[in-house]
Amino acid sequence: MLNMRTLLRRAATAAAVLIIAFAASSSAADILDDWAAVKPPPVPEIKPVTLEGSTTALLILDMMKANCGVRPRCMATIPNVKRLHDAARTAKAMVWYSLIGNNGAATPADMVDPGFMPREGEWVRQGGPDKFLGSNLEEKLKAGGIKTVIVCGTSFQGVGIGTGSGLAQRGYKVIVPLDCVSSEDSYMEQYSAWHLFKGGPAVVTSQVTLTRSTMVKF
Repeated sequence: MLNMRTLLRRAATAAAVLIIAFAASSSAADILDDWAAVKPPPVPEIKPVTLEGSTTALLILDMMKANCGVRPRCMATIPNVKRLHDAARTAKAMVWYSLIGNNGAATPADMVDPGFMPREGEWVRQGGPDKFLGSNLEEKLKAGGIKTVIVCGTSFQGVGIGTGSGLAQRGYKVIVPLDCVSSEDSYMEQYSAWHLFKGGPAVVTSQVTLTRSTMVKF
């Protein structure tokens, strides 16, 4: 009887060890193992927005001939960005641009479309995803009494998330028209939209509204 009890205890111990080992091996798996099985989340909600021109800024970021001009998805956003640009100008909203490329010597003439070129004092040469870094953006927003910022440009996963998150963390309301931001492919746009809608930290998602250019009014 004693031997039987000992054997049962040993068997139970071995089973527990196997269960722990199996759990450990399962928890060690990473997202690459589940990549093909992951389902995309539901389509993010978009909302109409009505803005006050005097407290709103429109950012047009990195839309240059050298990058936007070779991205079909970026080229498709041009009429939408132009629509918002014209509405912002009419409402006397602040407009601000980042220019990149041309070996660090980009000018407004390098913009992808002359229909929404910057005016004097509205642009800086600034690379990277977060346009607050090394630029006068924060100074301009504060001086203008800006409370709400519309983000347009390319690439969505770069300037959209980078500058959009920077704005949200500084307390600005962030408006992202999905037909005015672009990436090299649709998946980058998809994960960027989801990050700003619900996937990112609450300090960001709580400040962001996704919309379309046709749903923005001043």
